[in-house]
Amino acid sequence: MAEKETHQALAVELFNTTWDLIEQDKKEAAEIDRMIHAAHASRYHWEIVGKPVNLARGEWLISRVYALCQRAEPCLYHANCCLQVTLDNALKDFDLAFAYEAMARAYDLAGDGAAREKYLTLAEKAGAEICDPGERQYFFSELRTLSPNPED
Repeated sequence: MAEKETHQALAVELFNTTWDLIEQDKKEAAEIDRMIHAAHASRYHWEIVGKPVNLARGEWLISRVYALCQRAEPCLYHANCCLQVTLDNALKDFDLAFAYEAMARAYDLAGDGAAREKYLTLAEKAGAEICDPGERQYFFSELRTLSPNPED
């Protein structure tokens, strides 16, 4: 297999491995470590062969992993990277909505309620504009996994 195809295959495989671990209810410490490493490794391989959309999604995945691990600083860092790649490359639809979702989730974890609400509002607006009904439904199902607003 040529080098480009190898990087792409690894990026996809590692993304899917990370997602499988995210969806696993109970995780041992070694599985949490594997999830973190797989997310970063997937993003690394996309850096070599991917397009901006792959980089944005890779940053989103890393941010989600850190959210699950309750690690606010790296969660916010990678959410910011996701949003920056998304905005710099004029990515819209599904990707823009999820970039805002990542920011809302990261600020929620960091305890910044005002920033959480700002990005939650942006995520809801962007989510409403997702063209594909199935992707829109999926987006809102993920957005609902954010903790309720503590001020409610």
